[in-house]
Amino acid sequence: MKLKQRVVLLAILLVIFIFTKVFLIDNLDSSAANREDQKAFHRMMAGLRVELAPKLDHTLQSPWEIAAQWVVPREVYPEETPELGAIMHAMATKKVIKADVGYKGTQLKALLILEGGQKVVFKPKRYNRDYVVEGEPYAGYDRHNAEVAAFHLDRILGFRRAPLVVGRFVNLRTEVKPVATEQLLSTFLTVGNNTCFYGKCYYCRETEPACADGDTMEGSVTLWLPDVWPLQKHRHPWGRTYREGKLARWEYDESYCDAVKKTSPYDSGPRLLDIIDTAVFDYLIGNADRHHYESFQDDEGASMLILLDNAKSFGNPSLDERSILAPLYQCCIIRVSTWNRLNYLKNGVLKSALKSAMAHDPISPVLSEPHLDAVDQRLLSVLATVKQCTDQFGADTVLVEDRMPLSHL
Repeated sequence: MKLKQRVVLLAILLVIFIFTKVFLIDNLDSSAANREDQKAFHRMMAGLRVELAPKLDHTLQSPWEIAAQWVVPREVYPEETPELGAIMHAMATKKVIKADVGYKGTQLKALLILEGGQKVVFKPKRYNRDYVVEGEPYAGYDRHNAEVAAFHLDRILGFRRAPLVVGRFVNLRTEVKPVATEQLLSTFLTVGNNTCFYGKCYYCRETEPACADGDTMEGSVTLWLPDVWPLQKHRHPWGRTYREGKLARWEYDESYCDAVKKTSPYDSGPRLLDIIDTAVFDYLIGNADRHHYESFQDDEGASMLILLDNAKSFGNPSLDERSILAPLYQCCIIRVSTWNRLNYLKNGVLKSALKSAMAHDPISPVLSEPHLDAVDQRLLSVLATVKQCTDQFGADTVLVEDRMPLSHL
């Protein structure tokens, strides 16, 4: 072989060697991250079923103290929660020692204080499981079962940003009325043989009360976050105007995400990726009503986006409100860990996981089969949206490592 040919061959081999080495190193790093994501997924699946039991092993702390200690800036509860069943049992059974009207808002709720001083938000049942809410995606009353299902979806996705929720039956006559404030008590009435109340809120009306089955009312209870973690409210950058004929900027400006990336707290830190995660979460549950969101105060953008108030979900299983995914398809970025988790949940795994997670809830079955099928179908749309982004911009641009600073976006 001539010298010139040998030099060319050696040069080609050297290029192949360097490329292979870089490729292998990159993939080793990627494989290690993927393996950790897969391990986390298997740990989640193994601990998915939560049996409500009163016993707390190896601790003298109350369920409320344990739940309060779980809360940190980036999660409401940790990955491994052996005490979760005991805490949810307490939420579903502890004696109500005070009942009041709910905190301000548009929908009916009651603020209950349980034995031990723990606050919970009670949302009453308004619809049967198979009822379909027609009209706009944000139409209708709050769905109490949606709060329960959304909490378990938060567990399954590995976000851990939703407050604890469990179903509960309360006797309005014997458990609530004797300890109710005058303000709440004044909203009680009887319709037929059923005890009802209409509370105090923007849309609360005496003509539209929530009624028990006799005296027993089904509902959900959401654990109040510790007072040492005060909340700060933010307008969602992809929120709706709720005005007929008036569009929000994101609905007509194709470069809107670029403007968001230049605005605090989305110009650095994890908040923009939290917005993307939340868009995926809301699309899966059919929630088009997150016009505001909460984080912890004085966080400088480091706090998680807390997944509060998820009851405007699971109203219509036929709903496919693609605009909920606007942050994802306009920004075309998503966390690697979120992308991996979504892929692990396809082919019916998500539906199965949700059913398993909710099986022991006191108000089980929490969702009807059409709603469970709809979640699986919406997952396919999320995966297809991410694939469109990676086809257009490449996986290296779209899939963002969880701890990567966002100044490059």
